[in-house]
Amino acid sequence: MTTTQDYATYIAGLPRVLAATAVLFRDAEGRVLLVEPNYRDGWVLPGGTVESDDGETPRQGARRETAEETGLDRELGRLLAVDWVHGTGRPPLVAYLYDGGVLAEDEFGAIRLQEEELLSWRLVRPGELADHLPGALGRRVLAALDVLATGSGTAELENGHRVDR
Repeated sequence: MTTTQDYATYIAGLPRVLAATAVLFRDAEGRVLLVEPNYRDGWVLPGGTVESDDGETPRQGARRETAEETGLDRELGRLLAVDWVHGTGRPPLVAYLYDGGVLAEDEFGAIRLQEEELLSWRLVRPGELADHLPGALGRRVLAALDVLATGSGTAELENGHRVDR
């Protein structure tokens, strides 16, 4: 074997990890924009999977997915949270959550849902997020809101729980 073949074999044997992105949009009252997918139960944030085969970065994937799903094509703010989510029946997931900012009233009127994937959208108060976003996703969104409220750095999470070091 040549060195190139050894390296290719090494890379092929590494564990796989999925990369997902989402964007946290809010209104002037602090409510969070959620979307309802047609391919699973419940609610999610706008976003999706990074297309790494195309060389896409998580930030680029978040913007692309949000524009495709909602028609909102905006420059994204800072990274609010990174979450390592263990897989059940799938590889682990690294979830990146970006700040989409506060949308003006007319921007909500301009939302155009991607009918192939989404049924509806709604604005949810932070105190009601756990009812709509159970588990790691709900905890991730609450951690991101905390980052915004405190002005602290990016939240490092594992399964939606803060990693305090």
